[in-house]
Amino acid sequence: MSRSSGRPAPPSPPSAPVPPSAPAPLRDRNFQLLSWARTVSVLGNGFARVALAFAVLGLPGATPGKLSLVLACQMLPQLLFVLAGGVIADRIPRVRLMVVAESTGALAYAGLAVMTLTGHAPLPAMALLAATAGTATALFSPAMTAVVPEIVARDRLTEANALLRMGTNVAMVLGLALSGAVVARVGAGWALALDALSFLASAVLIAGVRPVRAHRRRGGSGWADLREGWREFTSRQWLWVVVAQYAFVVAAVNATVGVLGPLASGRSPAGAREWSLVVAAQAVGTLVGAAMAVRLRARRPVLVAVLATFPAAAPMVLLGVAAPVWATAVAAFAAGVSGDVFGVLWATTLQREVPADALSRVSAYDWFGSLAFAPLGLLVAGPVAAATGPRTALLGCAGLVVLATSAALLSPRVRRFPSGRRAVRA
Repeated sequence: MSRSSGRPAPPSPPSAPVPPSAPAPLRDRNFQLLSWARTVSVLGNGFARVALAFAVLGLPGATPGKLSLVLACQMLPQLLFVLAGGVIADRIPRVRLMVVAESTGALAYAGLAVMTLTGHAPLPAMALLAATAGTATALFSPAMTAVVPEIVARDRLTEANALLRMGTNVAMVLGLALSGAVVARVGAGWALALDALSFLASAVLIAGVRPVRAHRRRGGSGWADLREGWREFTSRQWLWVVVAQYAFVVAAVNATVGVLGPLASGRSPAGAREWSLVVAAQAVGTLVGAAMAVRLRARRPVLVAVLATFPAAAPMVLLGVAAPVWATAVAAFAAGVSGDVFGVLWATTLQREVPADALSRVSAYDWFGSLAFAPLGLLVAGPVAAATGPRTALLGCAGLVVLATSAALLSPRVRRFPSGRRAVRA
């Protein structure tokens, strides 16, 4: 039954032909469209990560400071506007909001591509378009979390989330692997144009999704919605404890990947190759982790998810003690596996436990809290590395991950969720 009207939900559109042995979500046309949309969009984003940096550095008088400004303009709106995105996604049809967000991203990257290709690229205009792209992401992310339960049966959510992550992980690996070659061959402007096309293709695919369980439309003020979403968020100890944990974990990982890892590897070509091997190993690990999570069944999903965070500290420790690169790569692979196990279990638990009409707002608080210290991690990593050395700073990041995760395990709700009858049903 539809939660919004009480009328029977319309049947799911027929799916494209797939093998009978394929997981159930892949046999549903709605899920196929959503999965392809995310894969195409993330593939384009892989190009954009490299293309935008080289587009800015190719400007006359470009400096690292200007690059930092443009990248900050892209990242900060994701943090500042994600709560508003959660409110909007709980008030209007989520598919419609996702189409608008992807279309906005397409326009932003198309503008960046045109400026780069024509050579007329004022820094304020590039910063404005980068901020527009970041705002589109802030609107899209909470809606994406909440739209999955609208098209996938409750008992198939783990499979669906794992399959989505498999597709996006493959796309990101391919995008990052091919981006350098594409930028070198055709230039940053055309690479940005490809990203704009990927956003447009994603918007077209998502527009074809027809939710079978619509959420209840909301009225009233946005501030009241935010307060109600905050009550939903804070009323679940397991939820806010893990989000607080991940605020520190994400800061440590950002500092490692963005600054400390490359510094510890050295600036020589050999160091760059070694660091690339570590990053590639973690990317491959995410693919394996998502594949494992397809069949994962956990009686204590939050506990297993938190325990899966500990391996994130391993590559930091090995980089910090100058271990052989193969050992660090193995640890990075394990961190990638466990990271995607966490992601699948966490998304599925949110979708099952939070009421559908508040899910986007709760997801927005999740995104906001988890990313709260991410810019700070990048900001302080350089000065700390200069003062103590990058290897000492890496050991500090590993300690932060272990301490934050251990602190989360002190919560009885984290260790025991679900409890009572719900554990029996699970």
